[in-house]
Amino acid sequence: MANVKTKETKMNVMRKKSLWSELKRDKMLYLMLLPGVLFFVFFKFRPFEWFGIAFFEYNPFIKNPFAGEFVGMKYFSMLFKSSNFWMLFKNTLLLSVYSIVFFFPLPIVFALLLNEVDNMIYKKAVQTITYIPHFFSWVVIAGISFTLLAKDGGSVNNLLEFLGGTRVAFLTSASWFRPIVIIQQVWKDVGWGTIVYLAAMTSIDPSLYEAASMDGAGRFSKIFYITLPSIAPTIATLLILRMGSFMDTSFDQLFLMVNDVNRSVGEVFDTFIYTQGISNGKFSYTTAVGIFKSLVSMIMVVSCNWVAKKLGNEGIM
Repeated sequence: MANVKTKETKMNVMRKKSLWSELKRDKMLYLMLLPGVLFFVFFKFRPFEWFGIAFFEYNPFIKNPFAGEFVGMKYFSMLFKSSNFWMLFKNTLLLSVYSIVFFFPLPIVFALLLNEVDNMIYKKAVQTITYIPHFFSWVVIAGISFTLLAKDGGSVNNLLEFLGGTRVAFLTSASWFRPIVIIQQVWKDVGWGTIVYLAAMTSIDPSLYEAASMDGAGRFSKIFYITLPSIAPTIATLLILRMGSFMDTSFDQLFLMVNDVNRSVGEVFDTFIYTQGISNGKFSYTTAVGIFKSLVSMIMVVSCNWVAKKLGNEGIM
């Protein structure tokens, strides 16, 4: 027994030395990883300790957040009985579904098209131009949208009038709100979204394309029978991760684009949490709203992961 314990101790010491040597060897890589780790620790994991205030009468002037009266499911009941709940749920759900249906496939299609371009100078130029909007803030994009779509003096309405049409109040129209939001997302992030797919395509064995060419396969056949199946695990993983933020809409974008006229289709849980929680001080109530959003997103992740595994992909868990 003593010999066994001695061997286990030696093995543990060797493992620690090996781990330490790996850390020293790759210290710059771990240093680059540090900002991302700190972001998730402080902004994703640390807020979990405050989830409990959804079940208490939280008073921001008391140091102990759980010193108030225990109210149980009171704020969840208030949320589900609220006259705004179904409006918020519908708007959030529709914007998320539209984003997945109309936005999620576009980076894949764009990456497939770029992958077929042989002229590297042209390819790099297109990539650079389409990446740039990702670095614009939503304030800038909202300003551009106001300049283009304003009813009086907007470039789009000026063009419509020049062509013999009538001016349209795009910015105050409930029917135009969702298309404008999706178009903004597409313009901002489609180019940026191609990075992961292009990286996945570089790992495809070129001999597969050569063999397909010898068999007489054209470009579209290669895309459907080689490229897409090869990047299918990447697509499945990114879709599952996207489901993790299914109930999270772009707060900055919607907060800037929503006004009193289109609020019936533009008000979502994120903007509601800001107005009720930050502006009106209803911290416990809006925490309950946040928990509800998280539960829906978790269900979507688990469901999508289950479907991915049933279709033969690995999933994420």
